[in-house]
Amino acid sequence: MTDITPYLTLAAILFCIGLYGALTKKNGVIVLLSIELMLNAVNLNLIAFSKMGNHPSLTGQIFSLFNITIAAAEAAVGVAILITLYRNKGTSDVNEMNSMKR
Repeated sequence: MTDITPYLTLAAILFCIGLYGALTKKNGVIVLLSIELMLNAVNLNLIAFSKMGNHPSLTGQIFSLFNITIAAAEAAVGVAILITLYRNKGTSDVNEMNSMKR
């Protein structure tokens, strides 16, 4: 059985990069990409624990597939909101997202 530490370290680094991007950037597209990066770090953890845990099973991989589905829906809704924001306000700055009124 191989060591799980490199996978968890990589996932922690990816999650921290995504968290930094989501909390500090003002561009809506970058924020969405950062959230996707955090979700991929969670997927990496799920796969690593399902393959190398005490009782290997497909449970983590199935949860990972559900997580990918939720990430795709989140990206579609997020891009739709960003397009609406850009049409109404002329910017993709998330600080301008306080209301969707014209």
